[in-house]
Amino acid sequence: MNSNQLLENEYSGGFTNYIKEAGEVNLIEELEISLHGFIKFVQNIPMDKFDYRYAEGKWTIKDIIQHLLDCERIFVYRALRFSRNDKTPLPSFEEDDYANSTDSNKRSIQDLLTEFSALRHSTLLFYKSLSEEQLKRIGTASNNAISVRALGFVVIGHQKHHQKVFEERYL
Repeated sequence: MNSNQLLENEYSGGFTNYIKEAGEVNLIEELEISLHGFIKFVQNIPMDKFDYRYAEGKWTIKDIIQHLLDCERIFVYRALRFSRNDKTPLPSFEEDDYANSTDSNKRSIQDLLTEFSALRHSTLLFYKSLSEEQLKRIGTASNNAISVRALGFVVIGHQKHHQKVFEERYL
């Protein structure tokens, strides 16, 4: 399943930018490739940068990795619900409230990356288990229609977006 196979009715609103950020890639392959690429990228960041903030009130690299973890869990939870034909509209979430409720800066970078790897492997196993019909099911999240497969590309695009932010503002 490639991102260029998504239909116009499979996503809208704020999800569009992340799907575009994912690029024209295969969902399963890119979930795995982006996992390994991200871990390698983060492991090459100098240790003194993990707690760095480029401006007052901005998140650290550790905060952003925790944010990626939280969001991947939420996006995949939405995909699970929709893949099982749950038609309940799902609410948005306030990312700053989540960030303010963690102790990510007290964690080691290795701990965060180990969790990232475990979570992504779970995401991969989930997506590999879905039929074509389940992948195409559409639900509503944050007042926007989105398919199960589009949510997988959102996971990829969201990660790529934040990796670019690391490169542009933290390194």
